[in-house]
Amino acid sequence: MTTSLLLSLLFSFVILASAANFNQDIDVTWGDGRGKILENGNLLTLTLDKFSGSGFQSKNQYLFGKIDMNIKLVPGNSAGTVTTYYLRSEGSTWDEIDFEFLGNLSGDPYIVHTNVYTQGKGDKEQQFYLWFDPTKDFHTYSLLWNPQRIIFSVDGTPIREFKNLESMGVAFPKSQPMRVYSSLWNADDWATRGGLVKTDWSKAPFTAAYRNYKADACVWSSGKSSCSSTLPSQNSWLSQELDITSQERLKWVQKNYMIYNYCIDAKRFPQGLPKECTAP
Repeated sequence: MTTSLLLSLLFSFVILASAANFNQDIDVTWGDGRGKILENGNLLTLTLDKFSGSGFQSKNQYLFGKIDMNIKLVPGNSAGTVTTYYLRSEGSTWDEIDFEFLGNLSGDPYIVHTNVYTQGKGDKEQQFYLWFDPTKDFHTYSLLWNPQRIIFSVDGTPIREFKNLESMGVAFPKSQPMRVYSSLWNADDWATRGGLVKTDWSKAPFTAAYRNYKADACVWSSGKSSCSSTLPSQNSWLSQELDITSQERLKWVQKNYMIYNYCIDAKRFPQGLPKECTAP
């Protein structure tokens, strides 16, 4: 076999390995049939009714990666419902990187809730509106996690960056492998206007849909990372950072669409804002 053919086959394997099929890469873990994998593994739906929600998780664990998912959120009156999409490790001192989509009354915008947990401690919430209706079509929600930073993106536009500031004494998730999780559940005790608006069960069942799950990531198995045997150029996300254009887009989102930022909530932190909030 020629070198060029071997490289071509290896490249094809990398592409195929990262573009997931739900049947091969996802386990529906709860919901008693309310989570369904359809269209030969190309579509997944989660449903919530008065009796139960539903959820799934990735078969693989990852230690760093770029995770993309196309999601179409619950349409219409979704008040009281929460659709989650996140990375999480196991145990009581877990790490977690969160997208949560808080439903609302028809015509009112979804709230995108983000958070980062390290060693079981979060309290790093930022919330956003979106610049489109996330129930009309599928949109791509991405989590980039490398040793230097975490970047939350929507359709390729960064909405949040959480940097590794261990040099300032800020904990950063970097040692615990995580799975991808998603769920649709009832949280009407807090999700919409602090729990004032309850879930309208006459509108049930509520359904969120998923396509094109892609994990360009370091698979963690038997105490080893798959990235230790690959070329650095194949994992460009491992050192990815925001370029000038992406930094400007991030500023645009945070200026126009951010509705809560823990870093400016002085009443919440009377002893002083968290250290990362004072970083340049």
